Amino acid sequence: MAFTCTIPAVATLQQDDDTVRITRWDFEPGAVTGWHSHGWPYFVIMLVAGTLRIHDGTKETDVPLAQGQAYMREAGIQHDVMNGSPHPIAFVEIEVKQPAALKLLPTP
Repeated sequence: MAFTCTIPAVATLQQDDDTVRITRWDFEPGAVTGWHSHGWPYFVIMLVAGTLRIHDGTKETDVPLAQGQAYMREAGIQHDVMNGSPHPIAFVEIEVKQPAALKLLPTP
């Protein structure tokens, strides 16, 4: 269900309040987050280009991402994330604890 964790990714909590949780994740090559689920919708912004190897419980998928690239996922996602790159990578994860607030944002 999850990757074998010989190298854990390093999570650095940057903000955690009633609205959001912001965490910086740093990964050496082969480092993993460990099996987890997200209770809130979240955004990921890549600080360093690299490949995220995602295990969803049944299969592994490599997702190459550019520096500065971002994506969003809904609450309830369960997975393990590994650095599939030959170099260290990092990203910032923003979990939105009050998802209704996203609907209040004006659209461009």
